[in-house]
Amino acid sequence: QVQLVESGGGLVQAGGSLTLSCVASVRIFSMNAMGWFRQAPGKDREFVAAISRTGISTRYDDSVKGRFTISRDNSKNTVYLQMNSLKPEDTAVYYCARALSGRGIATLKELDFDSWGQGTQVTVSS
Repeated sequence: QVQLVESGGGLVQAGGSLTLSCVASVRIFSMNAMGWFRQAPGKDREFVAAISRTGISTRYDDSVKGRFTISRDNSKNTVYLQMNSLKPEDTAVYYCARALSGRGIATLKELDFDSWGQGTQVTVSS
């Protein structure tokens, strides 16, 4: 069973930056696309970003495009989410997730992810 462990969340002022990390306990990390989602209080979980198996291709929700960067280091079984110019509306629990094998990132939906981390809280103060 895949275990995903996120870290790096915290409290930051608006305009600040944070980098989230997610380490996967899998034998071959590079076989699957990875993604980040978030869930704010009282709201549904929403897609934030996804990255292909090799890291060459990425996709972002419009709300974070230009501010967030997803990346991965397959040698370390780790996916990252660099978050800049943070806004209070970015406040949420952030989850990393592993996509089902063979899924390209262009059309990934929440149902295409089969393993999830426990989440890390990001709070942006105004």
